[in-house]
Amino acid sequence: MTLPHVERLEITFEAADRFPLHGTLMRGSGDGPLALISSAAAVPRGFYSKFAEHLVAQHGFRAALIYDYRGVAASQAPRSWKRPLLMRDWAHFDMPAALHRLEQEAPDHRMVGIGQSFGGQVLALGGRSDRFSRYLMVATMTGYWGNTKPRFRVFSQMNLVGVPLAALLGKVPGRIGLGQTLPGSVFREWARWGRHPDYFFADPTMDAARRFAEVETPILAIGLTDDPWGTPKAQHALLKYYTRAPTEIRWMSPTEAGGPVGHLGFFRSAFRDTLWEPAIDWIKQT
Repeated sequence: MTLPHVERLEITFEAADRFPLHGTLMRGSGDGPLALISSAAAVPRGFYSKFAEHLVAQHGFRAALIYDYRGVAASQAPRSWKRPLLMRDWAHFDMPAALHRLEQEAPDHRMVGIGQSFGGQVLALGGRSDRFSRYLMVATMTGYWGNTKPRFRVFSQMNLVGVPLAALLGKVPGRIGLGQTLPGSVFREWARWGRHPDYFFADPTMDAARRFAEVETPILAIGLTDDPWGTPKAQHALLKYYTRAPTEIRWMSPTEAGGPVGHLGFFRSAFRDTLWEPAIDWIKQT
């Protein structure tokens, strides 16, 4: 059997508000679905590169797109940009822009979505859930600190370290343990949501409950038992709002996976056989 050739393209595209975004497009010769991969907060797109390439090279996906949200990694604000960067813009502007760019590869072709952590929230907030035939969520949850473990460590990282740094420096360095360096305005919104038990569902400007209730896309939510952020309580706090979406939940332990996974480890190639393949089999179903 000859595997499809993978063409890798570094691309730029604009969101509806004209913000320039950077992505990597994997093209193949197969006729499988298009796949849009939406990152966790503060995680650069390159982290998902091997998974995206695997979809195209080993499973015949037509194309896969990974991208950086505004303010993360390569998608930095141009000097002429005047408006503050907000976390909500990742969902309201950036994900729909990436979806639109991927659609151009094969208009009306079947599309699936993969989202890690915040990438599971964008399905509803982006307003394009109807375009996905299936959506895989990995380690997705609300960011309320009280649902994490150890709770007070997360609270301290976000509010006693991150928020003061955001005010002092105008950014939060990734070295405090929360991923890539983030603009202070993005981080402050994230931290503010995370201080409330109902996360952004308590923010009336987000209209989140209504947006989530509109989603009818089948969802597979994978949780990792050693994930300090995506605990069962934190996962339920998000998934309960997808009231109309057929949802399957699978929990995986380090023993089943073949090693510690944590919040971000699912997309490491070491878990190709134990974690990737069962999830991809689900995505490919029609």
